[in-house]
Amino acid sequence: MLNFKFSGTGVAVITPFNADKSINWNFLEKQINYLISSKVEYLVVLGTTSEASTMSDDEKRKLVDFFIEKVNKKVPLVIGMAGNDTRKIENKIKSYDLTGIDAILSVSPYYNKPQQEGIYLHYKALAEVSPLPIILYNVPGRTASNISADTTIRLANDYKNIIAIKEASGDLMQSMKIIKNKPAHFEVISGDDALSLPLIALGAKGVISVIANSLPLQYSDLIRFALKGDFEKANELQYRMLNLFNLIFEEGNPAGVKAAMAYQNLLEEHLRLPLIPVSNNLKNRVIEEIKKFQ
Repeated sequence: MLNFKFSGTGVAVITPFNADKSINWNFLEKQINYLISSKVEYLVVLGTTSEASTMSDDEKRKLVDFFIEKVNKKVPLVIGMAGNDTRKIENKIKSYDLTGIDAILSVSPYYNKPQQEGIYLHYKALAEVSPLPIILYNVPGRTASNISADTTIRLANDYKNIIAIKEASGDLMQSMKIIKNKPAHFEVISGDDALSLPLIALGAKGVISVIANSLPLQYSDLIRFALKGDFEKANELQYRMLNLFNLIFEEGNPAGVKAAMAYQNLLEEHLRLPLIPVSNNLKNRVIEEIKKFQ
């Protein structure tokens, strides 16, 4: 069941900040070690949860180099590399030193709201220059456009180096259509912590998770139980975490998970504008749920 390299739990790793909003490298090293020791299957650097959209190119390169050094090939490492200017991302992939990286996670172009043919041609351009496997990322709630099942299947059939999609549309029918019609080399990965269990039951191979920043051992256990077909144990963990799944996204990501992690002493609760910490009311509710796992 875990023969696909990116099966199981991948973590979209947060970026800890200091009070002056600079990167807190000590907390980041602590987080990387915490995740690896908790037996997650792989890490994602520069995902949405990392607040990469507020980082300079220099910061991003330093962050990637730090991950490569600290991970040291203990687990696979995926880099988020995307944008709404296809030529810019195409050139970045061609010029970027990707040594130490195992795959590229690339979200569908945001803001432009391209048609399906435009989305296809965007990923076609990336696939034709990428030296690494590409994981598509569909999150219409952020990009304002959906990668249709037909477009996903077309890309998967046309490009062997497009190996998976992180599906965060929340549309189980769309995911089932992809799983039913995909080529053998291509897999579906959940992009929604709460829906990972049902998606795995339908044939998905795992998740790229937010909540696993806070509860990596418990959540990766849930995913492993599901992949092994032990749905009794997976369901038990699913319903223990159900309230937390909702709470950590109630006032946006990664504000919710950072509130949980601050209580766990995994970081200081700082975000970069325009994101802000969660309200005290939500923070208290998050903490009450986290206490149940201590």
